[in-house]
Amino acid sequence: MPEGIGSDPRRKTTPGRWRVLGHPEGILIYEVRCIVESHGWTEPAVERFHNLILGRSGAYRRRLNGRTAFSDATSVLITRPGDEMSVSHPLGCGDSYTCVQVDPRVLAGRPDGARWLETAGWEGTSDASLDLAHRMLIAEFRRGLDHFEMAERLHRFLDGVLSRTGARDEPGTDLARAVSRRPATQAAHRRLADRAREVLTAGAYSLSLDAVAREVGASPHHLSRVFHRVTGSSLTAYRNRLRVRAVLDTLAESDERPLRAVAAEHGFADQAHLTRVVRDHVGHPPAHLRRLLAHTPRT
Repeated sequence: MPEGIGSDPRRKTTPGRWRVLGHPEGILIYEVRCIVESHGWTEPAVERFHNLILGRSGAYRRRLNGRTAFSDATSVLITRPGDEMSVSHPLGCGDSYTCVQVDPRVLAGRPDGARWLETAGWEGTSDASLDLAHRMLIAEFRRGLDHFEMAERLHRFLDGVLSRTGARDEPGTDLARAVSRRPATQAAHRRLADRAREVLTAGAYSLSLDAVAREVGASPHHLSRVFHRVTGSSLTAYRNRLRVRAVLDTLAESDERPLRAVAAEHGFADQAHLTRVVRDHVGHPPAHLRRLLAHTPRT
């Protein structure tokens, strides 16, 4: 493993529980569950490596190269050496994420290496297929792989990340920039969308649209329209994406809880509703996903 690979972009600023999942030559993959000691901003830290950070649960605010944004379980962040980042946890909860750290020489050897090396400070969202691939990758690493298989699986995973998150050749592309409005209006709309994301990420799955709109100080129609413009997603679709990710976390960590209890916890009408929504998003029913994501080590 090249010297230097192994320093986390948030390790200096955010306390938490860390676990290295694998480190084949030139690549490090690890998972983190943050512990919130303060809701304020951490000291800025300059990143030294190329990092792919994939959200799994919870939420936080990040200030990357002077720009503030909201990150949650759907977020994907790509950073490179020289980027400066600090984080805060305004909701009072921690977050969990996976980081894939790659040596630039490894990236340069990939057919899509130029896009990875040029992309900086980019945040997008993972679709359902990428999120499931991410979680299944973690489950496989937890069960145990040799370095050869680790490297092959990581490269295959990286193959689809840029296209499946919507990243383009231009660094920093995001949907909000495509809205042909004044910068001040764009910023206000982004803040409104982020505030709605905060409300929903806090686990307010039982709130109505009217209640969410009251929380953020907007009419339901205006909130729905702005949220779609900024994120490219309806509020309903975003809420379901959050719920499905929370369910996947629960299924990966527990073999014992009845599915009807999981459905009730995450605001589904019943077990059948849970099964239908999860299958629509990731193509498998919860019972099958529980087996796929189990952490039982290989014998």
